[in-house]
Amino acid sequence: MSIETMRNGLMLGAAAALLAGCATDGQGDPVLGWADTFGEANKQAIAAQVIDPHPVYDTALAPASGDHAAQAITRYRTDKVKKPERLTTSSVAGSSSGTSATTPNQ
Repeated sequence: MSIETMRNGLMLGAAAALLAGCATDGQGDPVLGWADTFGEANKQAIAAQVIDPHPVYDTALAPASGDHAAQAITRYRTDKVKKPERLTTSSVAGSSSGTSATTPNQ
């Protein structure tokens, strides 16, 4: 067997091995063994956070006043912001029984 034949055989074998590494059965990455769906959860999470650039609303937007907004900005810049009136959310009054929730009753 000549050196030329041996070299050609080695080159052919190496080429076949390299091509076999490129083959896939459609079940994922042939090198790393990942499934075709690898990273889909991340892609879905990113897609869920994308804001629709052209949203459609069921109701019309409330009218806005540029003069009113400009007055509010002026008050903010001059530190004369109107204090909001204090509102309560409920009028329920309660009392404490004096026992702790973590202490069992005996």
